[in-house]
Amino acid sequence: MKRSAALVIDRKENRADGSILQAVVWLLPVPLKGSLHRYKYRLYYGKGGECLVRYDNEQGKGDHRHIAGTEEPYQFVDIPTLLHDFRQSIRETGADI
Repeated sequence: MKRSAALVIDRKENRADGSILQAVVWLLPVPLKGSLHRYKYRLYYGKGGECLVRYDNEQGKGDHRHIAGTEEPYQFVDIPTLLHDFRQSIRETGADI
């Protein structure tokens, strides 16, 4: 029997200040190439069509984050830590979350 991906988190919040928070996390049957864990994720915070913070992983590229136009590697630990780090990065932009 083939196992399929399971949706773990799927949230989108259009905030009163015009910003958007979105989190999508999947649990995969096997890790993506470039990752040691079985999660596929995309966490996004932006405003006015501009991406201010994004954490994601993609096939072959692995875990990384985009902050103020700069991309850097990200050390994935677990989902609670990922969400905490994402919120902390948003706070560092000056946003109130």
